[in-house]
Amino acid sequence: MVLSRRNLVKLAALTGLGAGLTACGRGFGGGGDGSEGGGVQLNMVWWGDASRAQKTQAALDIFQKKNPGVTVKTEYQDSGPYKDKLATRFAAGDPPDLMMMRMDSLREYADRGALLDLNRHTGAVGVSGLSESVKSLAAVGDKNYGIASGLNTIGFVVNRTLTEKYGVKIPDGNTWGWKDLATFAREISEASGKKVYGTGFEPATLANIIVYTRQRGEDFYTSDGRLGISEATIVAWFEMVEAMRKEGGFPPAGFFENIGGGAEQSYLAKGTLASQIIPTNNFLSYNAAAGGNLALLRMPGETTEKRRGQSIDTPALWSIAAQSKHQAEALKLLDFLINDPDASKATGTTRGVPANAEVAAEVKPSLPHDDQVATDYLIALQKEDLPRAYTYPPGSSAIASSLESIATEVEFGRQTPQQAARAFLDAGRKALGG
Repeated sequence: MVLSRRNLVKLAALTGLGAGLTACGRGFGGGGDGSEGGGVQLNMVWWGDASRAQKTQAALDIFQKKNPGVTVKTEYQDSGPYKDKLATRFAAGDPPDLMMMRMDSLREYADRGALLDLNRHTGAVGVSGLSESVKSLAAVGDKNYGIASGLNTIGFVVNRTLTEKYGVKIPDGNTWGWKDLATFAREISEASGKKVYGTGFEPATLANIIVYTRQRGEDFYTSDGRLGISEATIVAWFEMVEAMRKEGGFPPAGFFENIGGGAEQSYLAKGTLASQIIPTNNFLSYNAAAGGNLALLRMPGETTEKRRGQSIDTPALWSIAAQSKHQAEALKLLDFLINDPDASKATGTTRGVPANAEVAAEVKPSLPHDDQVATDYLIALQKEDLPRAYTYPPGSSAIASSLESIATEVEFGRQTPQQAARAFLDAGRKALGG
């Protein structure tokens, strides 16, 4: 299966092919009448692949044993079609009880009253084990519309096998800046005769540019749902990437255009890229695909710029439909997924590090070594003074799409960084209605 790099960004290693399980089916079209044999049947939908389905079902088997009379029908979908199928369910007046909610979709549902405000059900879902940064991920004013299904952030991985082969020192991940990255990338490319490029990442990925924007003292999205990124920061971002490309440390235009949909098909695995930005919950799969010798570093600039850029994020939220006929049971299921160690032991880090810090610490010894590395990374970050990750405003999907198309124009030299910055801000303000 070959995907364009634009679709790969959206899939983010979450897609897959596989047959449905007994209680867990591919695709979703309706929740039914919500009852089974006189008990309560919950409908739970999410995106992912067959491997994630197996782990999810293992957790739900435990939940159902602990809660006789409650059964859970789960349906899953590849990441790409999920958003449209979920919208169709709501439009038909048949929303699922518990659903995986994209960060860029939350406000679109919350602002029209489609999601349950969890703050009106205090005590039903325990939040004492969540840090303030985690609690605020789905906060809109004084309301809360979801809880992180797991935690992640982005980090830089460096292939130590390649750095050792070409005699290039890995920068100190606690002190390096973007200029250090450029130097490292150029040295790898030169030492390998451009058989290996020093670094490569997608400039159009929101998570990447959001970190860079915060480091410059701005917020990509502000607390009131506006664009806070300046034209100067957009210009600087594209100029930095294009300068690395010109020096040879960053791959040429079109390099990422066709790539397989998983860590096994990545350029890290192929050995033609020495470093890359990845979501930390994918560290296990990327390290295995790349030969098991990756180092996980903080993002460049975290100690050299105006302020910290990284934040505690989530691959997705768990949200409950306001129209759910079984809110009490859905809240009980949500509480189980977040706060029961048995649930997290069953699912592992397939959706990131457990949001409950106490649960994360308890289950860490049972995880594979690379998942323990990612868990330590997230636990340590939560103890630091990090900027808040604001909810994406309605229209953010259009903003992400415009950034992708504009970044392509810069990559192939059809727009200058200055032209791209102006075009992006114009498109962004239009998408946000102002």
